[in-house]
Amino acid sequence: MPDPLTLSIRLRIYGKVQGVWFRAWTVREARRLGLDGWVRNRADGSVEAVLGGPAVQVREMVDLCRRGPPAARVVRIDEVAEPESGLSGFHQQQDC
Repeated sequence: MPDPLTLSIRLRIYGKVQGVWFRAWTVREARRLGLDGWVRNRADGSVEAVLGGPAVQVREMVDLCRRGPPAARVVRIDEVAEPESGLSGFHQQQDC
């Protein structure tokens, strides 16, 4: 049974989110919050991220992603539940 205090989600972040250090910023903030997962650019210009960890910290990271780094302009975030991946640490993945 999943732990109700942990959460794992997949985000697709749209807007001006590539070429503005969004991935590096996401890695830094996710690590600061102690989250597991990854972030990458998508071919359609969006950024995709999988976030896992304590629900409070995951929700805080989603709120941070709604603003992004200073040069970003986030217009929409799609969020879906993700099965726990067993990932350890947070890193940047190869773009797809």
